[in-house]
Amino acid sequence: MLVLIVAPASGQADWNLSQAPFQIFANTYYVGTRGLTVILITSDEGHVLIDAAVPKSAGLIASSVRALGFRVEDIRLILNSHAHFDHAGAISELQRLSGATVAATPWSASVLTLGVVPRSDPQFGLAPPIAAVLNVRIVRDRETVRVGPIAMTAHETPWHSPGGTSWTWRSYADATCIDFVYADSLTAVSADGFLFTRNPDYPNAVADFERSFQRLETIACGILLTPHPEASGLRRMLESREAGTRAAMKDPGACRRYVEGARERLQKRLATEASAP
Repeated sequence: MLVLIVAPASGQADWNLSQAPFQIFANTYYVGTRGLTVILITSDEGHVLIDAAVPKSAGLIASSVRALGFRVEDIRLILNSHAHFDHAGAISELQRLSGATVAATPWSASVLTLGVVPRSDPQFGLAPPIAAVLNVRIVRDRETVRVGPIAMTAHETPWHSPGGTSWTWRSYADATCIDFVYADSLTAVSADGFLFTRNPDYPNAVADFERSFQRLETIACGILLTPHPEASGLRRMLESREAGTRAAMKDPGACRRYVEGARERLQKRLATEASAP
């Protein structure tokens, strides 16, 4: 069995490093790079891909899909956590390779279509542009999109980006059913000068954080995955599984702890802003 090798948070150094793909549970697989998560959910009627790493990662992701024995051309739907270049950068190329439909909530759909992060995003001026994506289907909060038996539900969770979206689905193996949560990033990363407490381009930023926290605290959470694998402790869980703990990936309290850590970091950020001129 293959183990994900993810170095501790290391900036962008491992964002496009090759990573052997592996099965997480049942029809859910990791096909991302060493430092950026990309998830493949498979079925006999087509597959779903979540996120796409940086623009030059398209070939690595396609190779990982094929290495698992699946066809890139059978990807029917591509979803996104948030429309920054490190998670949406290769969507356009993977859409070209697969012919898949891209689906996103309204704010992110606009960014994906234009390829440029607008002023309302905390990383405006910091996040590079991406290749524009064609024919993006708009999905609404709590809407479920399907590929054969795969049912993916969108949850608007704006914080890291106004278009932040978390995705939930279920995977089955024998008599076991696991609720997956792909939770969007919870960090308040921003360009210099962006204030979450007083920014006319994103006046509801702090309220959006709390709304998103409340959503994730109450969601059914069997296995938590995140756009940056270290944020959900994926390496640690896989090492534990390799050591013989069969249920190492399953952690019903993971989403709650993820939110607790994010709340603490946000309060520190807001305190810093309160003391700023």
